[in-house]
Amino acid sequence: MARDGAGSPRDGSRRGGIAPGWHHGGVTSPGRRSKALAGEEDRRRPAPAGAAGEPRAAAGTPLYVHIPFCVRKCAYCDFYSLPRASQDVDRVVEGLLAEARVRAPRHPRSLYLGGGTPSLLAVPELARLLDGLERITGYRDSAVEVSVEANPESLDAAKAAALRSLGVTRLTIGLQSLRPDLLHLFGRVHDPAQGLAAVAAALAAGFPSVGIDLIYAAPGQDLAAWERDLDRIAGLGVHHVSAYCLAFEESTPLGELLASGAMAGASERVELDFFWSTRRRLAAAGWTPYEISSFALSGHQCQHNVNYWNGGDYEGLGPSAASKVRHERRGNPRSIDAWLAALGAGRSPFAWRETLSPRRRLGEAWWLGLRTTHGVLPAEARTRAGFGSEVLEDAGHGPGEGGRDPAEALARELAAEGWLEEIEGRWRLTERGLPLADALAARFLVPPDPETAPQRGAG
Repeated sequence: MARDGAGSPRDGSRRGGIAPGWHHGGVTSPGRRSKALAGEEDRRRPAPAGAAGEPRAAAGTPLYVHIPFCVRKCAYCDFYSLPRASQDVDRVVEGLLAEARVRAPRHPRSLYLGGGTPSLLAVPELARLLDGLERITGYRDSAVEVSVEANPESLDAAKAAALRSLGVTRLTIGLQSLRPDLLHLFGRVHDPAQGLAAVAAALAAGFPSVGIDLIYAAPGQDLAAWERDLDRIAGLGVHHVSAYCLAFEESTPLGELLASGAMAGASERVELDFFWSTRRRLAAAGWTPYEISSFALSGHQCQHNVNYWNGGDYEGLGPSAASKVRHERRGNPRSIDAWLAALGAGRSPFAWRETLSPRRRLGEAWWLGLRTTHGVLPAEARTRAGFGSEVLEDAGHGPGEGGRDPAEALARELAAEGWLEEIEGRWRLTERGLPLADALAARFLVPPDPETAPQRGAG
């Protein structure tokens, strides 16, 4: 799969439904792809079954669609996906459209197809899905961005041209590396030549934005070779680069090798060297960092992901997809069969749902916002979280000492230690704090209250 920026709500059970971000995988973990901090699936209690006719998200809400198929699962990936060869793809496409008829917002501001590997669908399958979503939502007139993730092994000139003709405006390609040994380590099924050919096909098809994903700080990876690869990538003509530090997720082949001692990860010093070298080289080539792992030419930021980092609402369709609508998060089961069974029975497909308290919403606004160069304006964060004066009054002194905004109070503590800075009222990570983004941002998260903890459904 490819990930343009922080990714999408593609895996509710793993992410706890939180808008995509990264948790502290270690002391530094710069730009690391990793699990979200809230609620693993086995900690949830059953949620009410609900009816499929629940109110849909407001018109304009961004829409994510999860395509749960890959050629084979990568060694680092713990998103929900299955080999296409073993699945009934038509049944899943029809399920996605059936769910969209019940839940998809009208006129979404953005549409994002993630996975899995959306480009693995055949052109007729992609046309049936995208044309069907258009009939249901009217996204082609409303979306400022229509994004599809692609992998090199399933993207050639014909597929790229077809996607462009179907109205896709942004293509993100899971390049990951230009080194055969690293592609083998990652479990990728393409080689460097296929990766470069896929990028060329995407650019030739005329997509307004083409992005690539890269992974660094793998075991044994050479920094000088990585820098040469970045210089080569600078000449490809792509508009966006997402560069992630390799994460060893539990229950993945690489995670199991690390846990068993059969493989050692890069040291924190090495991770930092890769982190700073990546930022310097990409910035020198014209890609401005706008989130800890995301770099774009002017005008090519991923708007769908920017909505996540801004704490906006989003609706997710498909197995394992998560949604956030107003103050509720909910997620679909991590199973095609359970998801389809719920839809077929006229039930909401949600496997879990939770309502967030104002204090938790405030913490998450800072957690996400601090990962961006835009930073956090405390008044905006309070407004988005619904954390007003009445919340402080109801709590006596409020969640913070003496009724203060507790998140801003923590920001001042971290600023005194040199990790954050306040410029014209907006809080950002300092240069010293950037490599510690995961751990520092996570300090703002609040554990769920027992009354509002995620509840799991029968799916």
